[in-house]
Amino acid sequence: MSAAGFSNGRLVRLAETARAPVGFTFDGEALTGLEGDTVLTAILLSRGALRAAEFGPEARAGFCLMGACQDCWVWQEDGPRLRACSTPLAEGMQLLSAAPAQWPARSA
Repeated sequence: MSAAGFSNGRLVRLAETARAPVGFTFDGEALTGLEGDTVLTAILLSRGALRAAEFGPEARAGFCLMGACQDCWVWQEDGPRLRACSTPLAEGMQLLSAAPAQWPARSA
């Protein structure tokens, strides 16, 4: 976030700036959201998009924002994916915009 309080992301936080900070990583970059943010909100405050589209050059940034579509899927570094629009941000989350090499997990 810049000194003026504006972000370089798709979203700009205008209120509730006194909530506790929550650190996480996205594609290896350390980012900070605030307590009570969803993963989607926290990422889009710093980034212009959430992930690349599967079938074209467009970048995706969430669509329905209520967990009904599949536009906001992101992956955790340990493999499981989650819906960024409906998942609360938690301290230390390690998130990826694309599936990790071991996804989907295969059982022996």
